[in-house]
Amino acid sequence: MININLSERQKKIIEIVKKNKTITSKEIAKELDLTRGALRSDLSILTMANILKAKPKVGYFFVAENSYLKNFDELYEKKVKEVKSVPIIVKEETSIYDGIVTMFLEDTGSLFVIDDNEALVGVISRKDLLKISMGENDITQLPVSIAMTRMPNIITIKDEDTIFEAAKKIVNYKVDALPVVESFTDDKIDKVDKKNNKLKIIGKVSKTNITRVFVDFKLDI
Repeated sequence: MININLSERQKKIIEIVKKNKTITSKEIAKELDLTRGALRSDLSILTMANILKAKPKVGYFFVAENSYLKNFDELYEKKVKEVKSVPIIVKEETSIYDGIVTMFLEDTGSLFVIDDNEALVGVISRKDLLKISMGENDITQLPVSIAMTRMPNIITIKDEDTIFEAAKKIVNYKVDALPVVESFTDDKIDKVDKKNNKLKIIGKVSKTNITRVFVDFKLDI
């Protein structure tokens, strides 16, 4: 078996499963004094690595001794900048109607909203657009800014972060995509925006990006 780098918590999970032969996620969480949600990403990694397997209504059991494993270092350490895709961006004065059209034409689940200085100010999802479109609102006159989630309540990621960190944020915060951001340089942002620490969006990482990485990795094993 090829060695693979695991976190301390993942090692503890493996030992707990080995000891119990079969055990539910609820029971594992209880032994570690954590919530089931906190273990979701760890259990996903261990099952995708074929170290653990899960049976409905039975629980998790250990299978690594009967499997072949590839070193996961490269997967764990792969940078966001290697997998990010192009974000679909609109201005904050864009109408709800135009936002819906853009989302449909670009086949995307989220639109990222910028101000006149190209700083990220919000994100709007399909659910947001659907909610504001219901009723008697004139969506040709309403700007996306009234329905978007605003900074600083947006979960972001940076180029040099790992895709594992991105995946954990997507799972923990229950979002479909993360904007990849960087700070503005001095010559591209005025003093007020610099003081407010506004950020520039340079990409996005979505559930699809993450899934593609794991599928490609499995195909390479």
